[in-house]
Amino acid sequence: MSRARRAAAATAALLVAGVVAGAGAPPAQADPDRPRDVHPHLRSHLVAYYDFDHPVEGDVALERDQGRSGTEIELVNGGAAMRVPDRAYKRSGDALQTRQVNPAQAGNDDWKAGIFSASGVRTLRAFSGVEGTTVMGWFKLEMDQPALNSTTANPTDRFNAIGLAGVLTGDSDGHGVRALLELIDVNGELRLVALGRRLDGGNSQMFAAGEDWRTLLPKGQWVHLAATFDFTTGAMALYRNGQPVDGFYTRTGDPWLVSGPGPHVTTASDPRGIKIGGSFPQDTLERNPCDCRMDGLMFLDSVVSASDVEKQYRYMAR
Repeated sequence: MSRARRAAAATAALLVAGVVAGAGAPPAQADPDRPRDVHPHLRSHLVAYYDFDHPVEGDVALERDQGRSGTEIELVNGGAAMRVPDRAYKRSGDALQTRQVNPAQAGNDDWKAGIFSASGVRTLRAFSGVEGTTVMGWFKLEMDQPALNSTTANPTDRFNAIGLAGVLTGDSDGHGVRALLELIDVNGELRLVALGRRLDGGNSQMFAAGEDWRTLLPKGQWVHLAATFDFTTGAMALYRNGQPVDGFYTRTGDPWLVSGPGPHVTTASDPRGIKIGGSFPQDTLERNPCDCRMDGLMFLDSVVSASDVEKQYRYMAR
């Protein structure tokens, strides 16, 4: 079955489930004591969680969600081969391998992961009209600069970013995001950033790390990263191995339009999906591929406090 047909089938199945359970019924709640590698303080806000140790029975190219939403993601182009034995933390099993496959060809064969639906992903409704979001996980980069741009004729042209993980907007083409961790060119210099957008079709804002990205993400080393997005105030933050990262906002003014009367939340639309290791999880275009490994990816519907980010890091790294 093609990805488009699979996405359509998944959406239809969700709609049927909604009719059976009641149109307004929320997704089934996860066991409050699970998953074991998530600190208890975070579990009630854990919408989606992927440890890449839980393939879907009958289709190993899909990964089961260990959060409360039940949002399966696809391991695009590489399937089961993208699960590799590598320990990001003590109780880790497999990790996700993403990579650029053929930089000289304008094709759609890069290894990446995620889910996409043009009508919105119902199970990700927790990120609709939400006050805050957190994206966190373990990352190990195996690249020194952004990948060669496979979409242009210039053999030396490179993409301007390295995609890590994020939640798409409700009107995304597979690239635009509400909340994203990535490395991107900021005034001619690659930087680790939290990139957020409160309103569909609105302006984005970035909080960029001041420290050199190669120091924050040494090649070949596992690092725990977190980004928080407070859509009520416009505040964002980055964390590395449980500690805050100093940085700066890349836009002045009020790009999220939070200075007027509130409440200020994201657009009330279901996100069109999740992207991991590059853009366009529907596999229609290649952009910002990441030659890296990832594990323990968490997407939460709140702004996790600095103390809880540290607790989560220590909980996994203990």
